[in-house]
Amino acid sequence: MQQGEASKTVRTTCPYCGVGCGVLATPQPDGSVAIAGDPEHPANFGRLCSKGSALGETLALSNRLLQPEMDGVGTSWDAALDRVASTFSRTIAEHGPDAVAIYGSGQLLTEDYYVANKLMKGFIGSGNMDTNSRLCMASSVAGHKRAFGSDTVPGNYEDLELADLVVLVGSNLGWCHPVLYQRIAKAKAERPGMRVVLIDPRRTASADIADLHLPVQSDGDSALFVGLLAHLATCRAIDPAFVADHTSGIVAALKIARDWPLDRVASATGLSASDVAQFYDWFAANERVVTVYSQGVNQSGVGTDKVNAIINAHLLTGRIGKPGMGPFSVTGQPNAMGGREVGGLANTLAAHMDFTPEAIDRVGRFWNSSTVATRPGLKAVDLFAAVARGEVRAIWIMATNPVDSMPEADAVRAALAACPFVVVSDMTDRTDTGLHAHVRLPAAGWGEKDGTVTNSERRISRQRPFLPLPGAARPDWWIISQVAQRMGFGAAFDYAGPADIFAEHAALTAFENDGQRDLDLSGLAGADYDSLAPVQWPVRDQARTRLFGDGRFFTPDQRARFVAVTPPEPVQPAPGLLILNTGRVRDHWHTMTRTGKTARLSAHYAEPFAELHPADAERLGIAPASLVRLSNGHGSAVVRALVTDRQQRGHVFAPMHWTDQFASNGRVDALVTARTDAISGQPALKMAQVAAAPFAVERYGFFVAQQRPALSADYWALAEGPGGIRGELGFVEEPGDWDAWLRAAFALPAAARIHSVIDSGSGRRSFAVLADGQLQLALYVAATPVAVARQWAVDLLKADNVSASKVLAGRPGADRPDAGAIVCSCFSVGRNTIAAAVTDQGCATVEAVGACTRAGTNCGSCRAEIRGIIDAHRLVAAAE
Repeated sequence: MQQGEASKTVRTTCPYCGVGCGVLATPQPDGSVAIAGDPEHPANFGRLCSKGSALGETLALSNRLLQPEMDGVGTSWDAALDRVASTFSRTIAEHGPDAVAIYGSGQLLTEDYYVANKLMKGFIGSGNMDTNSRLCMASSVAGHKRAFGSDTVPGNYEDLELADLVVLVGSNLGWCHPVLYQRIAKAKAERPGMRVVLIDPRRTASADIADLHLPVQSDGDSALFVGLLAHLATCRAIDPAFVADHTSGIVAALKIARDWPLDRVASATGLSASDVAQFYDWFAANERVVTVYSQGVNQSGVGTDKVNAIINAHLLTGRIGKPGMGPFSVTGQPNAMGGREVGGLANTLAAHMDFTPEAIDRVGRFWNSSTVATRPGLKAVDLFAAVARGEVRAIWIMATNPVDSMPEADAVRAALAACPFVVVSDMTDRTDTGLHAHVRLPAAGWGEKDGTVTNSERRISRQRPFLPLPGAARPDWWIISQVAQRMGFGAAFDYAGPADIFAEHAALTAFENDGQRDLDLSGLAGADYDSLAPVQWPVRDQARTRLFGDGRFFTPDQRARFVAVTPPEPVQPAPGLLILNTGRVRDHWHTMTRTGKTARLSAHYAEPFAELHPADAERLGIAPASLVRLSNGHGSAVVRALVTDRQQRGHVFAPMHWTDQFASNGRVDALVTARTDAISGQPALKMAQVAAAPFAVERYGFFVAQQRPALSADYWALAEGPGGIRGELGFVEEPGDWDAWLRAAFALPAAARIHSVIDSGSGRRSFAVLADGQLQLALYVAATPVAVARQWAVDLLKADNVSASKVLAGRPGADRPDAGAIVCSCFSVGRNTIAAAVTDQGCATVEAVGACTRAGTNCGSCRAEIRGIIDAHRLVAAAE
């Protein structure tokens, strides 16, 4: 490559959510990578969200695990692999195959997943291969299989644009699947008659395009859709021929549903009868209806029943398998569906086959193995409980962080700490789970991996490498295969590369299939793996974009099944408690091992928080922006209070991203009870009950620094900033000597001069350390949450000729307006900049603000927040 030239652009796939966006990655001469959306990929047509747009900023080798480790000491691959293989083999010999387990992730590639599942279920002979997809998609899988006889998502993304009514149920597409959200928003703008209904306890960003928001009580969506079934039957909005010819079970389902008239539904859901009636009338009147659901449906103790209640409504009306209609499960991880295809869940075998005698025999003959597991293994919650009891004595965790993401996370941490043998394969050397590993194995990361993923519309896409493997990092499939060979299964795991594995997987989907199973990749036999274009399965003679349009399903009689669903009692918090709803924020991903490396993605929300309704906050004595302690019998967390009427009374929302690497006590899944759906085994991650109380501190603090500190504070939260680190602090008792505290926390040299100033009226203190005109450290301390121009202070870390007086002031001068908290992460546009565009430039629409500031013109996930700023300043102007 000549100086100044970029290398070849590589077509690959985004590693975040299940939308499966195509990405163009172009390594640059300076070592960076230019990232753009692939305009030819049918999932996104060139669009990327804020996380996808920032992928190039997450590729630095900081915090990468670059060599194998045993007991915290670097070692060779041979030594590490031998120890994993010998320990697993010995454990199996002494305690049986069910004493070992693999816990995978929707961030593994399909080829990685296939080899892991083959090792555990095909040759070790145990079903104990589960995945963190159990936490997000298991209830969808179970609901699909009950209704369709297979885990089949029938539609595709185009249906979202063709629909006349899109129903979003427990799905904040605006933040969690922004590219799909923008496809719907664009279609709605082009067809104003298109309607969107949002069913969610919170008024999320997705409400921005909703014609009707139904703030349903927790688990009230079961009653809502059971009542809808009765309404559709009563008003005769049914397809009698479809029901008669292609379904079974309608009588039992309707018998229960008829006991749920409008007034009873309204009572159970906490909604007004008029709003319920409006939703029912729209559903009945519009033939083209797509119901999009995600974690708000799945992460429930009755999630499978919710899925079937939704599917029932589509079966009754025949609205399935046709353009612009159908139930649509959207996945949270990039390869949750690919993992399901190859048996990544403990209750499935491989290639969408279950543990039936016929399937066990078929897979055994295909793999040439006589030790195929004969029964399902332990699902995630049960798996870690078995680790705690000492029944599972060796566990291999791949590409996930269960110490932070599992319910009752403190119990999971204790279980791993006591487990005789823990192996962790990961790309990062700093996770809360990795701290408990006896062996750590450096895995390839995005940009280095070679394989396939399957998105939410069943579309298989290639993830291609564009960076060399760093250090001793290796692909997951290679690591697993090497262990399998050392365990004596060499011939079955002698793969030259991922192309061999994919070909074997495709062949297994076609083996003795004859159209009886939904997953069939026989049409890809002999396809060129390197140039494989995005394709939806099944792929026989040709790909099929929609399934079930012919009325044939994968049940024994080829009829879809109605499932009789009895709604549960409405979830009500115990006296003095709140219902805790956990979830995601716009710009972060899972436990932040990737997104936490970029300042741009940490600017929107830089610390853990709890959304509380103003009435609850006032009742509990919690002031806006103060610290709040959430607690129950399982654990506690200390987070920032975000007081907003977007939240329902009696509820509190807290994101699940923060770990001990980023905050002093922000692991909210420690509070979640390990209650699971009886059918799917998926935990109810949105239904915990917690007490909320002020976390009283004597001093609050905010700092920016060139280097990550070693903090001794009662509360802290760290985030990347351009050129350094930003952080929030809380002290129950103020340090007696601030200079000494600063020198210890930030490892300041003895010669470093600490500039300081005290506001005698407010007691606020400011500190600054500079070297040759560059800011090394600034700290602002106050008795109340610190009022400082945070983004301005963060930007000072990369400024030249900084003066101590400017830093100590804590706000920019008149010559440099404060941009305010970041709203648009794609272009780093702050709240104050957007407000100025409204008040000074006369921008009255989101489009006008975008033209003036660029905010909201890329991924669009900040458009709802921009609209809120516009409306707020209009109200101020009207009042004046």
